[in-house]
Formats: sequence, C-alpha cells, structure tokens
Amino acid sequence: MIFMKNNVKENQILIDCILLLLIWYDTHKRDLPWRRDQDAYHIWISEIMLQQTRVEAVIDYYNRFIQEIPNVKTLATISEDQLLKLWQGLGYYSRARNLQKAAKQLLQEGKDVLPSTYTELLKLPGIGTYTAGAIASIAYQEKVPAVDGNVLRVITRILGNYDDIADPKTKTKYENLLKPYMPEKESGNFNQAMMELGATICIPNGLPRCNICPVASICCANQKGLIAMLPVKTKKQKRKTISKVVFVFCYENEYAIQKRPAHGLLASLYEFPNIDCSMDLNEVKEYLNNQDISYKKISPLGKYKHIFTHLEWEMDGYFIDLNQKNNTYIWVTLEEMSTKYSLPTAFSKILKDI
Repeated sequence: MIFMKNNVKENQILIDCILLLLIWYDTHKRDLPWRRDQDAYHIWISEIMLQQTRVEAVIDYYNRFIQEIPNVKTLATISEDQLLKLWQGLGYYSRARNLQKAAKQLLQEGKDVLPSTYTELLKLPGIGTYTAGAIASIAYQEKVPAVDGNVLRVITRILGNYDDIADPKTKTKYENLLKPYMPEKESGNFNQAMMELGATICIPNGLPRCNICPVASICCANQKGLIAMLPVKTKKQKRKTISKVVFVFCYENEYAIQKRPAHGLLASLYEFPNIDCSMDLNEVKEYLNNQDISYKKISPLGKYKHIFTHLEWEMDGYFIDLNQKNNTYIWVTLEEMSTKYSLPTAFSKILKDI
C-alpha cells in the first residue's frame, strides 16, 4: 500500500478499517447467488440490478435472468421485448437497455466476455466508476475501489467527514482517497465488505447497528456521537406531479395496450392508453363520445399513484367495456399481458385490479 502523508490519523483509520472489515466479511457475508463464483458476467448483471433496488428484491430476478440469458452473446441477440419482460418490475429500464448495448458492442469488437480491466470496462454503455470498480476488483482482482452511495455513507461516518455525499465531486474524492489503500489480492473482498456493511449494519434508513459493527471502535461518527449528523446529504429536488387518466379498454376478454415511444421515460414498454389530465366520470364519458369510442359500460377503478425519481404520477383508472375494437391499439389477453408484454410497475396495481 502507498500511504498518504497529509493525515496520519486518517491513514491509520483506513488501514485498521480494511483489516477489521476483511476479517468480519469472511465470516458474516451473506450467501448471495452472484457471490458463488467470480464470473465477471454474473457480477455485472447483479451490480446493474442492484442499482436502486434492494438485494431481497433482486435475487429472483437475477436467477431468472441468468437462466434465460446466461452469457454476453445471448444478451446481445435476445429481442428487446424479451429482455424488458425479464426486467419487468425492477424499474429503471434504461439499465436493461444499456446491458444489451454493451453486449452488442462487445460482439462487434469480436469479444464474448467482459474486459478484464477497469479502464476498458468504463468504455461500455451503462458502466460507471462504481460498476467498473466492482467487476474489476471482484472478478479480476484489480486494485480499484467501488464507491457508491452506501460506501460514501460508511466512509464519511468512519472518518467523521462532513462532505456532501450527494455532490458528484465527493464520490471522486473518495475514489481517489481509497485507491492507494486497496489491499493486494483482497480488493474485491474489501469492496464487498464495504457494501455489506452499508447494506446490513450502517444502513441508509434508520439508526445504524453500531452495537454489532466491526469498525465501531475506530468509527469517528460513533466515537464522537455524530451518527445523527452524518452523512451530509443535500435534499433532492421536489418531484413534479402529473395527473393521468388511464383507460382500461376491454372487448370480449381482450384488453387494449400501446407501446410507449422509443425514447424517454419507460421507453418501448407497453401501457394502458392514458392521457395527461384529470377527469371525473362525466368528463370521461364526454371524452369518449368526442373520440367516437362506443362503449357499453364505464366503471371507475380508483386512484393510483406511482413515484419515479423526479416525477410522480397520480392516476384515475376507468374500466371501459367497448362495443367494438379500436384498431389503434394492440389487443391482448390477460395471459399474454403477463407473459409476453412488459408493462411497467406504474400500471401493476391497475392490472391487478382488473
């Protein structure tokens, strides 16, 4: 290791932290399917799935994905509809699209496996410094850190620093800070130990479990009573709210869906027809009459809400039994909707209600 000269105390804390975490991780790590080997493809898929998603929610998705798409070549050649159907429910669908873009890029370059270096991994779509660090260190034992929000929370508490972890500059700072300390042949385990600590003990919501933390004795936040104050994180921008009316058109046990545009929010996924506005039942009837849509009965389904990162949908659902099909839409059965077409989670409660 190369030690920094400007802060002797910080040096010692980081050295002790690495030793304590490696010992702890060896006996306390969770048995997760992507940890059962050091296959770069498996690590890649799991890390992309785990972005913005809890481990417990990812396990079943991961197992299904690897069973259906076991390698880079299959990922590059599977249809987008099949890919998005496998991803349905995980959200943030751009992650899945970037996986496929990267796989196609690799095949175009004559490769069927992931690159073995941090620098080359960064050249692939959807792979940033954290994911590249995780793959390079775990699969290929390269001495690089993997710093995400969990790690930033852990390290700023351990060091007692007030850096704003929502600031991208903070992430870069700690990547540079940790890199000289990465242990020989154990960088992957250290990165995973930091992730594990952040997920199970130094948790994001609620009080950290300092009483069983392996680094509590050297953690500045714990020793100085700063747990409630760290990490520093500026508040997110207030979400924009959009009102929607969602039409569940039904004709003889078939339902109308449409494909969203190829770009933008929920790109290329399927949805129930909808418009951005708010309507009561009488206004819905007037709208349908103006659109020359002939129906037998309209039944309000209720109100629904779906929250995206920077956006919130407030939806009123209406079940409409039609007199005839409208060729504007794709008509599918409920079985086809659940097995073939990928509807985003935003519409899952409506689908459940019908």
